[in-house]
Amino acid sequence: MYITIFFIVMCLIILLVVVRRWRYLRMEKRANFIRRYQFPPGLDEKLIRRYPLLSANDSDLITRALRQFFLAYLQGGCRFVSMPSKLADDYWHEFILYTRHYEMFCRKAFGRFFHHTPAVVLGKNRQNNKGLRRIWWFCCREEGIDPKKPSRLPLLFALDSRFNIPDGFVYTADCRHFRKMGSESATVYCGGDFSSTGFDGSTDGFFDGDSSSDSGGDAGCGGGCGGD
Repeated sequence: MYITIFFIVMCLIILLVVVRRWRYLRMEKRANFIRRYQFPPGLDEKLIRRYPLLSANDSDLITRALRQFFLAYLQGGCRFVSMPSKLADDYWHEFILYTRHYEMFCRKAFGRFFHHTPAVVLGKNRQNNKGLRRIWWFCCREEGIDPKKPSRLPLLFALDSRFNIPDGFVYTADCRHFRKMGSESATVYCGGDFSSTGFDGSTDGFFDGDSSSDSGGDAGCGGGCGGD
């Protein structure tokens, strides 16, 4: 009897290890696909027509930022996320208009369709805040930045300011200087605020404080996403 119980327990442990390994490998496969994906030709030209100050070389940085957003969505378990950059948001929207390309990309990257959400900043909408915190966490982790005490901004959050996008979202890693400026700092958003409860009384979506999140090592569109 004891041998039978021991055998069952060992089988369950082995099965758990195999499942976790399979999920990890599937997530890595999807992440590598996102990193290597070649966006459809013509996307850069459309964005440059909208923002004439951009050059052809600038598009490489913009695609890197959008990849960072997609990777954060994947690594966050395909939970709700919010887009923090108007420039990356415009590029994402143009990509969606290439319907067949975008549907194929979503299927291989996430196992399901990734619906567009408009660019937003931290504010009164707790759902949007949760999505922004989730993106902030994974973008910071990807670049080796402490999400709670950032020394700099991850690319996706620095993009609008870098290219001086009209009505773009401007972030700073250290807000002490802007806090002193009072009303002049109204359009500058602080990276440190993502770990603060000051906006909505919670840190929902900030990964180590989000009770709905899985452990970091087992994220990545776990059981909630479709197959490849």
